[in-house]
Amino acid sequence: MTVSLIPLDALRRGDQLAGRVALVTGGGGEIGGAIAAQFAVQGAAVVVADLRPGAAANIVAAIESVGGRAVAVVCDVSAPDDARNAVAAAVAAFGKLTTLVNTAATPVPDGTVETTSFEDWERTLRVNLTGAFAMCKYAVPEMRACGGGVIVNLASQLGQIGVPGRVHYSTSKAALIQFTKCVAGDHARDNIRVNSLSPGSINTAASSRRYGGRAESDRIRGPWHLLGRKGRVEEIAAAALFLASDDSSFMTGADLLVDGGYLAFKGTLDTMG
Repeated sequence: MTVSLIPLDALRRGDQLAGRVALVTGGGGEIGGAIAAQFAVQGAAVVVADLRPGAAANIVAAIESVGGRAVAVVCDVSAPDDARNAVAAAVAAFGKLTTLVNTAATPVPDGTVETTSFEDWERTLRVNLTGAFAMCKYAVPEMRACGGGVIVNLASQLGQIGVPGRVHYSTSKAALIQFTKCVAGDHARDNIRVNSLSPGSINTAASSRRYGGRAESDRIRGPWHLLGRKGRVEEIAAAALFLASDDSSFMTGADLLVDGGYLAFKGTLDTMG
């Protein structure tokens, strides 16, 4: 991961998040990094939490290069102590926590119920689902203490359909959407809004690897979308900004699908994920 992969010039500048403190898990990745940078250039102080110290540091450097405020925290969201410490680090650095974005997810091999190992199944759920649970568990009291906040959980288009070979991933993301609704119901009276964001196929290095690179991945997978291309990380960052800002003040317990028309056009078994 390098700083240059974060499209700083494509981010929307402004002050929609002025006075906010945001913690972004998986913040060293392309999507998480773009969200962290987008929040920073909209006025938020940002904690970039990632399992990889160098990746988190790169995003912090990118944010600081455009005058934003950010700190890096090493965090494995599947470890409850790490989740607790990341929240504590946000409060220690910036005095409060108002915004949490759960982006962290784990790469695992494709598989069916027969071919997926117990280890891959359990790790997928531990990071993609239990990790969000742990982060919310420790973030909610801090948000309540400062009068409320916003939580955004990164789910997926594949949390809404069954896809061959993705039994563990799709299940974890479907559960994350339901988890979001439950947390929203539990904490509406605390003035905490909770929504999920379901990206479609985004043109990152990770998602393109199996196709031999970004250009080839877009050539193959782009036609599966009504818009004829894969998504860009800045488009997901813009959607996350909407959910984190007062522009979505009447939204909670919802899932925002940003998939270029994938489900409307190709939400069938022949898509193969």
